[in-house]
Amino acid sequence: MSLLPYALARPFLFGLDPEQAHDLALESLARLQNTPLQCLWQQPRVADPVTLAGLRFPNRIGLAAGLDKNGRCIDGLGAMGFGFIEVGTVTPQAQPGNPRPRLFRLPAQQALINRLGFNNDGLAAFVGNVQRAHSFRAAGGIVGLNIGKNASTPIERAADDYLAALQGVYPHADYVTVNISSPNTKHLRALQGDAALDALLGALQAQRNRLAAETGRRVPMFVKIAPDLDDAQVAVIAATLQRHGLDGVIATNTTLAREAVAGLPHADETGGLSGSPVRAASNRVIGGLRAALGPGFPIIGVGGVMSGADARSKIAAGADLVQLYTGLIYRGPVLVSEAARALAR
Repeated sequence: MSLLPYALARPFLFGLDPEQAHDLALESLARLQNTPLQCLWQQPRVADPVTLAGLRFPNRIGLAAGLDKNGRCIDGLGAMGFGFIEVGTVTPQAQPGNPRPRLFRLPAQQALINRLGFNNDGLAAFVGNVQRAHSFRAAGGIVGLNIGKNASTPIERAADDYLAALQGVYPHADYVTVNISSPNTKHLRALQGDAALDALLGALQAQRNRLAAETGRRVPMFVKIAPDLDDAQVAVIAATLQRHGLDGVIATNTTLAREAVAGLPHADETGGLSGSPVRAASNRVIGGLRAALGPGFPIIGVGGVMSGADARSKIAAGADLVQLYTGLIYRGPVLVSEAARALAR
């Protein structure tokens, strides 16, 4: 168990502006990781190994992309007991993201709304940070790298950005996630459409084949999709993933729906809603994917995991692995071990 219970730190962090608290927490992790002070939040990793997409995951609980966009804190976050860490989303060029304020808490529903907009330091800085991480991987941890497109790139040229990002991260990734589901980059979710997705995945698979031949290793590639899809859209995406030989799917990103938080402060802010309110929609999409993809196709479930029982609900819906993000903000590192133990049982 960590020496500093999160219950003591949370009132201080929640007294700050959400993005200020986020930046402070990441800066602290970046400075203190791999030092004796890491004991303040470090927890033993629950052993529950599973092999998926050719990778051996030490346990089935991972960190979702979006928390550590620049990959600065892989070792520090990994010390919380995660089996895998996904960092990004990274874009080829650095970009500031959307104007502040752009991150909002809705504590009554254990939720967040963000419209950060892929704010990151760019591909070169990201790769440098990933290369400096060492202790998490040395202990068997899996690192996923999440890629996207720059806001200034026209949607018609989106593939150019994804191809550049894939080439940059490929040598350093245990797996790569193609993020086409953030609601905070204009028109990005249009890439989930049938023809657009088909063209993008075709280009990415050709690029991956070239990179595999050059490097001698084939890195698994996943696609991250939205919860705001109907059954027919989910079926089309599932068929497209299989047709192009993708290795897995991550379901889901944040939602644009607001019914569960109607009337709460900040509920009408533009952006993606995460946390408890997205759980049911995420599980519905996971169930639809599993029905369409059949057994054996890797699915990572994410959205609304606030407890061990919520993690089990993802597995029951059809997921193989589970990711956390908003739950970590509200519950702290204890959620990692609680969820991992729940799945190990």
